[in-house]
Amino acid sequence: MNDLELYFRNNQGRLIHKWNNYFDIYDKHFSKYRGKEVVIVEIGVFQGGSLQMWKNYFGGKAKIYGVDINPECKKFEEENIEIIIGSQSDRKFLKELVKKLPSIDILIDDGGHTFEQQIVSFEELFPYVKKDGIYLCEDTHTSYEMKYGGGHKRQGTFIEYSKNFIDQLYGYFSEQKSLKVTDLTKSILSVTYYCGIVVMEKGTMEKPFTEKIGVPNPAFDTLPKKQGSYKKMKVGILFAINSVLRFFRLPSFIWK
Repeated sequence: MNDLELYFRNNQGRLIHKWNNYFDIYDKHFSKYRGKEVVIVEIGVFQGGSLQMWKNYFGGKAKIYGVDINPECKKFEEENIEIIIGSQSDRKFLKELVKKLPSIDILIDDGGHTFEQQIVSFEELFPYVKKDGIYLCEDTHTSYEMKYGGGHKRQGTFIEYSKNFIDQLYGYFSEQKSLKVTDLTKSILSVTYYCGIVVMEKGTMEKPFTEKIGVPNPAFDTLPKKQGSYKKMKVGILFAINSVLRFFRLPSFIWK
């Protein structure tokens, strides 16, 4: 049991509401920030208990900001914890919010859990997370729940939206105009999916390149002339067929 879960299990303070599998995920991605000057933003204050949990976990050097639409949440402010009132689905509010905040090390979206809120918050706030910071969206299981309008592979859910992040990771290798290098390609180091949580780790990502080190064996690079010509012809035919199939997003043809 890590320190976060230990705090949760023994909590006698303000109410905290978390899924039981979240604590190991938090600790895995957040532990490197403990004891450091770190800026934490959590969307969704609820009754203020999780803000106190973060304060205990990260230590006295952490500056913690809570964002919530409920004005009553202001009463949960204390030393190193500031509450800002506003809606996470309001782009204008979020644009003003980032002007008031220092650069963010960790952003936790534990807000209203609707797809609009999750998507709008990501689009507006992700650019303001530090280049080596973490963006964590939790309770993403709502993408599969009817009461939120979710469903398996249903268009418009946060999970379907976030699957595009995977494509962005490969933007440097795309040969098609439909997938280009974007700011996400250059700034997302990894996307990790857990049950209920999606974590985006930021990092400066330039186009990868391969290297060869060692002495090559010429025998592996030569083929008999007839066999080499056949291989080139086969590759050319496969390339032509699969170019057409790829355009229509159909499965590739394999020469058996």
